[in-house]
Amino acid sequence: MTYTQLTFRSGNDDIDAWHFAARGAAFVRDGRAPVVVMAHGLGGTKDSGLAPFADALAGAGLQVLAFDYRGFGASRGTPRQRVEPDGQVADYHAAIEVARSLDGADPDRVVVWGVSLSGGHVFTVAAQATVAAAVALTPLVDGVAAGVLAAQHHPPAALARSTSVGVRSRLRSLTGRAPTRIPLVGRPGEVAALSLDGYFEDYTVLAGPTWRNEVDADIGLTLGSFRPGRHASAVSCPMLVQIADFDRSAPPHAAADAAFRARAEVRHYPCDHFDVWPGKDLFGAAVEHQISFLTRHLAVEPIALTPITAR
Repeated sequence: MTYTQLTFRSGNDDIDAWHFAARGAAFVRDGRAPVVVMAHGLGGTKDSGLAPFADALAGAGLQVLAFDYRGFGASRGTPRQRVEPDGQVADYHAAIEVARSLDGADPDRVVVWGVSLSGGHVFTVAAQATVAAAVALTPLVDGVAAGVLAAQHHPPAALARSTSVGVRSRLRSLTGRAPTRIPLVGRPGEVAALSLDGYFEDYTVLAGPTWRNEVDADIGLTLGSFRPGRHASAVSCPMLVQIADFDRSAPPHAAADAAFRARAEVRHYPCDHFDVWPGKDLFGAAVEHQISFLTRHLAVEPIALTPITAR
C-alpha cells in the first residue's frame, strides 16, 4: 500500500493523515476524482485496520484521506486517549477542507466515511457539511441503546465496576487531576471499554505501532449521551449504512432506524461487529458494496468490480 503522509490543523493541534492517491480513471472528471475522508472508531488509529479499506477504495479510482483524531495515534493534542465526540466531529470538518485541496481531488465530490463510533460521526458530519455521499459501516448511533445492549452481554457487577471507575475519572478531571485510564479492549471479566468474548483478539490483531490499549475511563459516561442518530433526518446526500445483524457493540436496530430516517441504502451482514474488518470473511463484501454504491452515485464511467479477499 502506497500513501503520502501529511499534517493539517484542527483547532490548535496538528493532525496526522495519509493520502492514498486514486488508481484508475473511472471516477475522474476534468482530471479530478472524488475524495473519501475517513477515521477510525472507538480509540482506533489509522494504522490499525484502516489502510486496507483506504487502499481498496483508492484502487477503485477514489482519492482517500485517512486521519487520526486529536489525542490519538500520530496526531498531536491533549489530553491523550480521551474520546471527545464534538472534537472528533470538528476534526472531520477540518479534514474535509484539506481533502478538497488535495492534488487530484474533486472538491465537489467529497465522501465522508466512518466505522463504529466514527460511523456515528458520519451522520452528524453529513448533516452539517456539503458532501456528495456518506458511508457508515457498523455505526454506533445511540449510546443509550448501546448501554442497554451491553447490559445484555455483561454481568451487572462488571458494568458496576466500569461505571464506578468512570465516575471517579470524571471527578478527577473536573478537579484538575489526571484522569484514570482503562484498557480500551480486554478479556471477559476485565475492566475495559470493550470486554466481550473475542473482542480482545479481534481488535489487537489489527493494532498498529501508534495504537495504545488505553482510554479515559469516563468513556461509558461519554457514550451515554452520544446520539448522532438524531441528525439522520437532516442527511440529504446519498448514504450507505452497513449493519452487522449480530453486532454486540453497535445496536443494529438503532442503526437501521437511523438509516431509515436518512433514507439510506442499507446492507446487512450475518456477523458481529469486527467481522467486516480486514482478515475476516466479510471484509471483501463490505468493501465491494461500498465501491458499488459510490460507483452508482459518483463514477463517470462504469467499472468492473473484482472480488476483494479478506486480508
